[in-house]
Amino acid sequence: MKVETDLTAELGIDQIKRLLPHRAPFLFLERLTDIVPSESAVGHKTLSCNDPFFQGHFPDYPVMPGVLIVEALAQTAGALVMHSAGLAESGRLVYFMSIDKARFRRPVRPGDSLRMPVRALQRRGLVWRFSGQAFVGEILCADAEYTAMIAEDQRTGDGGTSDGNR
Repeated sequence: MKVETDLTAELGIDQIKRLLPHRAPFLFLERLTDIVPSESAVGHKTLSCNDPFFQGHFPDYPVMPGVLIVEALAQTAGALVMHSAGLAESGRLVYFMSIDKARFRRPVRPGDSLRMPVRALQRRGLVWRFSGQAFVGEILCADAEYTAMIAEDQRTGDGGTSDGNR
């Protein structure tokens, strides 16, 4: 397993797609920078007026839903974990387990560029606890702590059973 330790390392959208199963319109991470394997990274996402959630949240004053900001933070942490563990295209996924201390401080609007530093707080086996923040420029828009777990991909094509038997 080769682990990248160069702080100048950057993962682009194609590399992120090998780490995460998310795709448009539910991929909220375009770039991962400042990677310190198993410790921290910074995610980036530039929002467009064409992002589908802005059409209904809210039509006269479009705002990114807070739960999607937390999802973007979680995707940033998930990409860091998968990259650090060398699990690209491994058949494993990172699943949310809990969200704590989420605070929303400023609306995120079309044209904003989110910068999302995340930091590992604790690791016990396959379970990771992170803190993350979402900034537009230097303004803190949201922050949260959350727990996630690395697990085998449960998509088997057999109706959801892991062994194929019913």
